[in-house]
Amino acid sequence: MTPTYIGYFFRLEPVQPLAEILIAQLNELGFDSFVETETGLEAYIEKSLHQPEAVKELYIFQNPDFKIDFEVKEIEQVNWNEEWERNFQPILVDDICQIRAPFHAKQETTYDIIIEPKMSFGTGHHATTHMMVQHLLQLDCTNKVVLDMGCGTGILAILAGMRGATDITAIDIDHWCYLNTQENVVRNNYSAIKVFEGDASLLGSKKFDLIIANINRNILLQDLPIYEKVLLQEGIILLSGFYEEDLSLINEKCKQLGLQYVNHFIKDNWVGAKFVKN
Repeated sequence: MTPTYIGYFFRLEPVQPLAEILIAQLNELGFDSFVETETGLEAYIEKSLHQPEAVKELYIFQNPDFKIDFEVKEIEQVNWNEEWERNFQPILVDDICQIRAPFHAKQETTYDIIIEPKMSFGTGHHATTHMMVQHLLQLDCTNKVVLDMGCGTGILAILAGMRGATDITAIDIDHWCYLNTQENVVRNNYSAIKVFEGDASLLGSKKFDLIIANINRNILLQDLPIYEKVLLQEGIILLSGFYEEDLSLINEKCKQLGLQYVNHFIKDNWVGAKFVKN
């Protein structure tokens, strides 16, 4: 029997970063499918798991900087494939790398990444993923040992492989992301990428030439000492998931750990920064 779903249809101002914040918070309440739209976000949860009062109590609704309106509807059946095909558009980064779903036509680009986003984060539409792709396109990953923390759909791990990395570890704490990354690395013929479900506590004594950490400010500040320990001398670490106003805080923490700032991108007030271990 197909489960009945409750759909929330959000109109957001601004759409980003509000949609990304809502996805993270609603995911914790049991919402398992999200569709980003031009005006906001659609979020779906099985009716049996729905807690309307818990949704109303989310702190994001109290933030005066955001405007949020929404409608709630009961939906008997949802064809997720149709929803994704209708809303998920291909992405082109620097005219070099395209990120597309299997149903999109292939363009003539150097790198062609095919993902089935499902319920995972990191489709490439968000500014942080886009900037991390930009950083990777500027790096020589040949024969590098790479760690992708907070791998989402696996885009960055896959691109590292396409750029020449031969030993890649991808980790995400979210179960859907873990499963989706496994599927996407196989879909792109990079099944040698090792995918794990968990957090930085999984990192042992293995050393990395390159660490990609696209998570959020608080987790980065918490886990940067762990990343520094497993990063090889002269190794590079790419950090994203925080706002421009947080860059000085991240930079100071990295400086304390001997990680030297190199440069950064800014997109929609999000930052993607590069550091090197001296």
